[in-house]
Amino acid sequence: MWEHLLRRLVASAGTLVIVALAVFFVLSVVPGDPARVIVGPEADPAAYRLARERLDLDRPWPARLVRWMGGLVTGSWGTSLTYDRPVAPLVAGGLTVTAPLAALALLLASALAFPLGVAAAKRPGSWLDLGTVGLAQLGTALPEFWLGILLVGFVSVRHGLLPASGFPGWESPRALLHLVLPAVALALPRAAYLARMVRAALADVLSHDYIRGARAKGVSERRLVWQHGLRNALVPVVTTAGLTMARLLAGAMVIENVFGLPGVGRLALVAVQARDLPLLAGLATTVAALIVLVSLLVDLSYGLLDPRLRHR
Repeated sequence: MWEHLLRRLVASAGTLVIVALAVFFVLSVVPGDPARVIVGPEADPAAYRLARERLDLDRPWPARLVRWMGGLVTGSWGTSLTYDRPVAPLVAGGLTVTAPLAALALLLASALAFPLGVAAAKRPGSWLDLGTVGLAQLGTALPEFWLGILLVGFVSVRHGLLPASGFPGWESPRALLHLVLPAVALALPRAAYLARMVRAALADVLSHDYIRGARAKGVSERRLVWQHGLRNALVPVVTTAGLTMARLLAGAMVIENVFGLPGVGRLALVAVQARDLPLLAGLATTVAALIVLVSLLVDLSYGLLDPRLRHR
């Protein structure tokens, strides 16, 4: 078990190194001169040289690469050109909004997907099964930003039930209410996809001979489904949930701009518009690290769900 954990940690660390190198080289070959974009075409040479120094463009790329990798380890990610603040605290502040939003959306998606998927798998071919599959296909086709606009118009503007935009900070007792609508907009398409996976995995498990044998021995249907069937169907479902969490992080970067949330998505939009390379590099590396962390946790959970996978 410990050897398996060590191998996964080494693989995750190697993935992070590759991602960091990819971010550095991709941003290094961006067309145009970032320093000239920042200061403008009419800026004097002194301002232009200062901008190149702030972006570390006055050094050869091997020296910039060493400094970049060292900064990732020490937490010194440079200074944002837009906000004139260190990048690491800016990204950490954005994550205090984005991470709870993604977690709340995953919780809502799971709360919708598991009952629907289980009910559909218990009655294959029924109207409930066909309806669940149809709704799942419809849900996966709906973009979250469009759902967000609909929710704002119906829930906030028309009925005034929840805040439409903005975020007052976690010190406000109403902070969580500002995340409900964006979380619902993110959760509905993911719930549809996750419900399909729960339904497919559970239906496959319920068709096995040992399930039919347990049913013939008089095991109750409830125990058969929730204790024997769902437990053995959780490995592909957990894999899907891990992928869903990664997609939620990406989707949150879009939905935050619809609802005016000061998260990682808003920072990314500002950084792209302003060609803020230090902030872009920090955001890209952070999001990639979160996705790698989620993948690692999902991988390690396999051994808890299925003992046969612990020593592979």
